[in-house]
Amino acid sequence: MRLAVIGAGAVGRSVVKLAGEHGHEVVAVADSSSAVVADGTDGSGGAVGVDADAVVARKAERGIVGDDDPADALTADYDVLVEATPTTLGDAEPGFSHVRTALERDRHVVLANKGPVAERYGDLRALAADSAGDVRFEATVGGAIPAVSTVEDIEPSHVTAVRGVLNGTANFILTRMAAEGLDYDHVLSEAQDLGVAEADPSFDVDGTDAALKCVILANVLSFGAVDDPADAREFSLADASVEGIRDVPGSVLRLAAEDGRTVRLIGEATGETVQVAPRLVPENGTLAVSGTQNIVQLETTHAGRLNISGHGAGGPETASAVLGDVGRLE
Repeated sequence: MRLAVIGAGAVGRSVVKLAGEHGHEVVAVADSSSAVVADGTDGSGGAVGVDADAVVARKAERGIVGDDDPADALTADYDVLVEATPTTLGDAEPGFSHVRTALERDRHVVLANKGPVAERYGDLRALAADSAGDVRFEATVGGAIPAVSTVEDIEPSHVTAVRGVLNGTANFILTRMAAEGLDYDHVLSEAQDLGVAEADPSFDVDGTDAALKCVILANVLSFGAVDDPADAREFSLADASVEGIRDVPGSVLRLAAEDGRTVRLIGEATGETVQVAPRLVPENGTLAVSGTQNIVQLETTHAGRLNISGHGAGGPETASAVLGDVGRLE
């Protein structure tokens, strides 16, 4: 498959570097201010891909991926648009417009950007319904963890709830607080020094990131359980009940440990509700994953409870989910 990659952050660069190992060719890459588009052809008239190593090196050294206009990447000759720009809320722009452009050209889209799926799921489904292209978004939930595809394989109508630990930064902080008896502010500073937390950690520690992932799962459950999309309930971030970890005192974790329990930021999605909040869980239980690990737990009508854990973030990890989706489109 020929890929156009929009977004040159950690995920986009990893897709560019790893696409060849999965048998795909990158023919265009764009960041917010530049692009590189392959302009050569092989003997049979097919496009020759861009030089992945050169693109990644140029981004590191010069802050751009090429000398073309970003809009040129959207009109390139590709099979799949990989949308890996930063997540934006509300109207989910510019990611949503990138998706629209690709689908109106009857191209496939694979999203790592959570915005269009969490904030405009109904619009996304409508665009896909009118296109010969399809939309996939495994990478928007849990990084390398195949949460969305597992729900699809079981069938959404047979999944009653999806819950789990879906943010590595918050989980790292809670794990360290419990293990060392430290308070939130101390561990946050440590996480920022290690690069686990951003300078502004609000998106992670306030529960927004986990909530967006749960909103996406709720939409998958809701729309997947009905024959007519008009009968589905569409969720956005505004529909989620969200509480973060800023106000979790170290004393709570110490008291929980005395009772064989600990605290994790748990998100849960059904076809009716989305909730994210710190919860007490058994200290040695399935949901008590440590460090930056994530876990997704599915409640099913016939298969019981299923657990999938792994790396919920990271360039190569999330790129593996992107490229897995590309493979499903072949």
